[in-house]
Amino acid sequence: MLGKGLPAHCLKQETGGITLKTFAFLAAMLAATAAGAAHAEERRIRVSATGTAEAAPDMATIVLGVTNEDKAASAAMRATSAAVAKVLARLDDMGIAPRDVQTRDLSVSPVWSGRGYSGDGTPRITGFVASNRVFVRVRDLGALGAILDGVIDDGANDFGGLSFGLQEPEPLQAEARAEAVADAIEKARQLAQAAGVALGPVQSIDEQSGGVRPVMQMREMAMADSSGVPVAGGEVSVSVTVSMEFDISE
Repeated sequence: MLGKGLPAHCLKQETGGITLKTFAFLAAMLAATAAGAAHAEERRIRVSATGTAEAAPDMATIVLGVTNEDKAASAAMRATSAAVAKVLARLDDMGIAPRDVQTRDLSVSPVWSGRGYSGDGTPRITGFVASNRVFVRVRDLGALGAILDGVIDDGANDFGGLSFGLQEPEPLQAEARAEAVADAIEKARQLAQAAGVALGPVQSIDEQSGGVRPVMQMREMAMADSSGVPVAGGEVSVSVTVSMEFDISE
């Protein structure tokens, strides 16, 4: 019989020895499993690729502003508000929907003396500047030049910029995405072939979209009429970058 005739403390030490061996065996098995998993993960090909698609824009966003200065803040704001009201009426008459017009910046700020200080060293306010900025989406690019000309006539004296875009960028994004994935797969295939291994299935795909950007290939756009401010729309592009991981087959 195991342990017969042995002191009690010997039995405890023997049992404790078996337990430690078991723990050591389990720890070794876990370490081997982790090492195997890490080795399997290392047997992958990782590539990145970017796809780009270009198209003519069908929408523009303009930032129009009105700024007026007066000795009284209320007078400066009244003049600015009156001009903005005329601008908004003009936009409505030219078919711009209310959902495409949004006030983003309305402010009144003091104008300080050109010297900066009065005789006693105290800052001196000589007037006020009132400004109002409106973001406008123009979905009919043929009318863009006439719209710009009209709002300037109505008092818009602060032009904050013009950008072109797409009303529905999803089809262009899909085109860029497909190009990026195809390019990544071809890169992985070439790497596998050069390394003398077989390319396995895809394990992960990550995407980063670059958004809609203008392309520096400007061409003058045809206008509905010859009047108005001349503009050039050129093209816009959509970029999508993907990162892919492939298994290496045995």
